[in-house]
Amino acid sequence: MSVTWAYLFLHGGTDSVADRTVIDREGQRTMLVPVADPALAPGIAADLVREGATLVELCGGFSLEAAASVRAAVPAEAAVGHMVFTSDSVRAATAFGDAARAG
Repeated sequence: MSVTWAYLFLHGGTDSVADRTVIDREGQRTMLVPVADPALAPGIAADLVREGATLVELCGGFSLEAAASVRAAVPAEAAVGHMVFTSDSVRAATAFGDAARAG
């Protein structure tokens, strides 16, 4: 049995196809997919499901609204996960996000 899943992470200035990393080993295919703008995530996720992904996991940098948009864009048979930060990591995660947006 082969399993395909995708992990979407925010990274400005990237191309979700050209900059994708794929690991295909022992019956599991993992796609690490950069997303330049959260607004692009629903379309990218839908494309990945059409390519065979049955799980789309979003990094914690995506807002709850973005995660809901991705959920709405993919068929019900595909799972959508959304990482969250532990309460003691929120300050560091916010600092990381601020630095990433500043360039």
